[in-house]
Amino acid sequence: MNILLLGPQGSGKGTQAKLLVKSFDLFYIESGEILREAAKTSPVIDRLINKEGKLVPDDVTFTLVMDKIEKGKPQKDGILFDGFPRSVSQYQMLSDWLKDSGKKIDLAVLIDISKEESIKRLSGRRVCASCGKIWNLVTSPKPPQPDKCDCGGNLIQRQDDMPEAIETRLKDYGKVTGPLVKMLDDQGILFKVGGEHPIDLIYKEISEAIKK
Repeated sequence: MNILLLGPQGSGKGTQAKLLVKSFDLFYIESGEILREAAKTSPVIDRLINKEGKLVPDDVTFTLVMDKIEKGKPQKDGILFDGFPRSVSQYQMLSDWLKDSGKKIDLAVLIDISKEESIKRLSGRRVCASCGKIWNLVTSPKPPQPDKCDCGGNLIQRQDDMPEAIETRLKDYGKVTGPLVKMLDDQGILFKVGGEHPIDLIYKEISEAIKK
């Protein structure tokens, strides 16, 4: 089974993905991590996601994701795509790629939260300057001290987690991902769940949808 996990920034996709990958034995693709890794060697990608909070072009994102899959050589029965595809164009590219192997997207899960909640959660995110561990001042996991990681390193706020950058990312999300969500809904493979519910309840609802 191949599953898409969609939702605005801060909706908790990563938290749910870790639970689902373990429960359903899926190969995990997390587009945010892939792009952040690419940003370390690409000034253009670094500028787009870390300084301007903008989306990376569809063809570039697709190439990076495919490269990750090919290098990972997944032997599992399915793939969980977290945050990818973000647009209709990316979805079509992914669908064509899966079709070549006689596969398809079986389910798309939308974890939805309000704009206000998204800004609150992302504004509270902090990253350790020493070990790279991610904490959050608003949601779990919370750091032992507001400015210190459990390794002793200083916590910093990424530029793309500043309120201005978040606003830009949310506008892009609505403009680019909105049409994809509608298309998936029209195809009858979209399952919507409220992202402001308790983590275990969200996981239970998604798990039941997958089993069905």
